Amino acid sequence: MERRTRERDAFMRDPYPVYAQARSAPGLTYLPEMDAWLVSRYADVREVLRRPEDFSSVQALRPDVPPSPAVQAELAKGIRGGRVVLTADGEAHQRLRAPLVRGLAAARVGALAPYIAERAEALVASFAGDGRAELMDDYARRLPGEVMGRMLGFDPADVPAVIRGGYRAEALLFRPMPVEEQLAAAREVVALQHLLDDHIRRAHAERSDDLCGELVRGLAPGTAEPTAEQRAELVSNLQNLLVAGHLTTTGLIGTTMLHLLTDRSRWEALCARPEAIPAAIEEAARYDTPLQAFRRITTRPLTLAGTDLPAGTAVLVAYGSANRDEARHERPDDFDISRPPARTMAFGHGPHSCPGSQLAREQLRVTLRTLTTRLPGLRLAPGTPPAMLPTLIHRSPAALPVAWPVGDRNGN
Repeated sequence: MERRTRERDAFMRDPYPVYAQARSAPGLTYLPEMDAWLVSRYADVREVLRRPEDFSSVQALRPDVPPSPAVQAELAKGIRGGRVVLTADGEAHQRLRAPLVRGLAAARVGALAPYIAERAEALVASFAGDGRAELMDDYARRLPGEVMGRMLGFDPADVPAVIRGGYRAEALLFRPMPVEEQLAAAREVVALQHLLDDHIRRAHAERSDDLCGELVRGLAPGTAEPTAEQRAELVSNLQNLLVAGHLTTTGLIGTTMLHLLTDRSRWEALCARPEAIPAAIEEAARYDTPLQAFRRITTRPLTLAGTDLPAGTAVLVAYGSANRDEARHERPDDFDISRPPARTMAFGHGPHSCPGSQLAREQLRVTLRTLTTRLPGLRLAPGTPPAMLPTLIHRSPAALPVAWPVGDRNGN
């Protein structure tokens, strides 16, 4: 068991060597540490994602760390129930996804752009005169949470607790922790669920015109008070949106800055040519996408890439591997912001493609514009290279210490 845990941890921190071996091997590759068949090639990943009737999403978010009975008892004090959009199929998925698509439409993202720019500027200004920062805690984990809080209409005073609750929910799913820490995380998740329930009630009563209001109108239509079942479904989907909505963008900001600064010629080129920022965003999302892989379960016996899969078989659909497929991209292991645009799996494909992709892109665009303008002398702080978190969900550096000359442009 200990060896399996080490292998799993190593794979999650750096899955790319395993991906490369799998793409060159015939058929699919079974990963015992993940208890699933790895789908690694672009064409095969695309095939799975376009056939939800054959590859179900019901277990897409299976916990990496099953909760102990004590943790389950603690979580039972919260508001639970109802399928979330990530783990739904067919008509149920369409019903859950529709209000998200409306709430994250391009017009809404455009209307939010001034707020994103304002908060990015304020966050950078808070440390620009220091000459150093830990970019994950000081910026990447803050901006997306604040933006999501704004989209959902939260009181700014509640946003820090909402952000922390989202991270604690993710930790319970994907991070090994001592029992006492699991219990503490469970209590924070329960507190978050009750906060979300109160917010849902207000959004319903006020008919709020924000993303939460769209969810309430979509999943609890009509003027009557939402039923207990509807509230449970809303809380579950709102909690899922918090985890998916801001943690993914946090990861994308972190990995983008890491790869731009690892070879500073990339950063210098972007500072010199800010018009390349859109291409840099697409390349960063391709090269090291924060959402590396999701599970799917076969609904019937079938064959994929020459491998026979019985009904009920788990496959690990690796977007991160598809984006490094040599058959799809030239020099796929090179980070090249001058790469010609091409369709990637950075934000998924098919019915479950990410409805918040434009919001994520806008936050990264503003981030790159702000940092290249304010801190062109930015560089990785000397010392140990940043380590990646051991997860395929929200892949990012655990920490990203950076430094710059104190007189740098506006950073004085």
